[in-house]
Amino acid sequence: MSFGPRMKERSREVQIFHRRIIVAVLGMLVLLGVLVARLVYLQLMSHDHYTTLSLENRLRVLPIAPTRGLIYSRDGVLLADNRTSFMLEVVPEKAGDIEQAVGRLRQFIELDDEQLERFRTELRQRRRFDTIPLKNNLTEQEVAVFSVNRQQFPGFNIAGRLTRYYPLGSQMAAVVGYVGRINEAELKRIDPADYSGTTHIGKEGIERSYEDVLHGTAGYQQVEVNAEGRVLRVVERSAPVPGRDLHLSIDTRLQAAAIDSLQGRKGAIVAIEPETGAVLAFVSNPSFDPNEFVNGISTRLYQSLRESPDRPLFNRALQGLYPPGSTVKPMMAAGAIETGLRQAGDRTYCPGWFRLPNVSHKYRCWQKVGHGGVDLVRSLAESCDVYYYALAKDLGIDRMHTLLTDFGFGVPTGVDLPGELSGLMPSRDWKKRARKQPWYPGETLVNGIGQGFMLATPLQLAYTASVVANRGRKMSPRVVARIEDPATGEVEQIQAVVSPSVAIAKPEAWTAVVNGMHEVVQGQRGTARATSVGASYQFAGKTGTAQLFGIKQNVTLKNEDIVKHLRDHALFIAFAPLEQPRIALGIIVENGESGSKAAAPIARALFDAYFLTTAYGNASG
Repeated sequence: MSFGPRMKERSREVQIFHRRIIVAVLGMLVLLGVLVARLVYLQLMSHDHYTTLSLENRLRVLPIAPTRGLIYSRDGVLLADNRTSFMLEVVPEKAGDIEQAVGRLRQFIELDDEQLERFRTELRQRRRFDTIPLKNNLTEQEVAVFSVNRQQFPGFNIAGRLTRYYPLGSQMAAVVGYVGRINEAELKRIDPADYSGTTHIGKEGIERSYEDVLHGTAGYQQVEVNAEGRVLRVVERSAPVPGRDLHLSIDTRLQAAAIDSLQGRKGAIVAIEPETGAVLAFVSNPSFDPNEFVNGISTRLYQSLRESPDRPLFNRALQGLYPPGSTVKPMMAAGAIETGLRQAGDRTYCPGWFRLPNVSHKYRCWQKVGHGGVDLVRSLAESCDVYYYALAKDLGIDRMHTLLTDFGFGVPTGVDLPGELSGLMPSRDWKKRARKQPWYPGETLVNGIGQGFMLATPLQLAYTASVVANRGRKMSPRVVARIEDPATGEVEQIQAVVSPSVAIAKPEAWTAVVNGMHEVVQGQRGTARATSVGASYQFAGKTGTAQLFGIKQNVTLKNEDIVKHLRDHALFIAFAPLEQPRIALGIIVENGESGSKAAAPIARALFDAYFLTTAYGNASG
């Protein structure tokens, strides 16, 4: 069956066509509205934002590192300086393929693997627009070679910066310390804004403890740059605030005399001004050159310092822990009179040994034949161990702990240096907590002569000597005397810190102790009497010998039979002049064998240097 041609519905096609036109027009209007809205948003609402982005294509804000404050000694010698050096720096975001660029750069400038590893570490830690040092202390030849080939290394630049320098090197390392590159741990604790542009921070010593004073405040400058990122001109500048200068109480002449007096032996010397607590000398020997650490010490050199048996990196004066030996006897003697257990004239018989009741073990005196009957002054002058065994038994460990802690044993002195150790003044509670053991009577006896568990730092020895010199008045040691603003000249004096005095109220206790210490050096029987020969001033002291290992009963060893590193340490505390003391000393010579022979002569040399060659006048009394 067939049909004819189908007739078109013209009206319907027109209707569909009109609808399509309307949809298309509406779609175009919507798209045009979106476009207009976007233009309105960009031109009106986001104008400031995009204007800023545009400006940042040619304007950059760069940090300006502040100049680090200087450090001076008491006698005006510059101890920490800032010197100009040239360094090769990299801005990662401008450098492209850094590894490839560094490979080409090694054709012109020597870069060892250690420098590259340090650079890569900082590259991971820092932001890509930060400036990262690649090599410090460039030579003039390296600067010239890089300048000729600079166009090959976009993002690389040579800059002149101030670098820390220590003119006296190892002589002041134990006090001043050093600065070093900021590490990852330090980045987390410092204020990024304040350290913008700064690559170094105080690591040890005064450089570390006074970092906030020495560092200063960063400045900023807005610069115009070209398409390559090079600075064309400075648009705006906010100057940095330089760090303030420090003036220490350390006297470089006394410091040098202390180092010379050790004659290369291992040990430590601390000198304190009793009246104020000012530290006059602070020596740890052997030492190291802090300049090696400023721009990154080589692994080989650092390993040699760490592995050296002489331990030059170890600050003996601040962190060395030694049995104080007989240097505790003056404090024990003062406590004896204060508690009423002894009077100055009371005698104790010394047959050369001491025994506890019903115990066969003999605690021997250094004088094998004994001292006979000794009173308090003679017990100090001749350092009779038996006198102090008996006194320790009568005092008991509890009262001894209270007494010696009051003098400064087992507690930090509060010196303004980082890392001070507190030493150890043992007690019943300490032993139960640390050793899980009870306290034994024999341990009380050996602690009475500064042996056993008892440990002290050379700084503590000097501090206790200053307390005796002050007749119980305690002045916390301090190294920084004043802070000066180089811009304004304003000076801030560091005030002395006075602690509660030692609880020795009887004047006769101090009189007897000082007389006994005077007899040590200037009496006919004193253990260090040879030290005072020819002295034009009166002084006081106490020898000490710290035994490093136990010796069995009835066994006698000569020093030549003992390996050197196990021989006794030699100690000495002293102050001068006898009346109104102006200097107190704590001295230790490791493996020096005898305090009277090794440590006491050092005290005499320092007293002579202080009173006869420095600018502090003559001693009397």
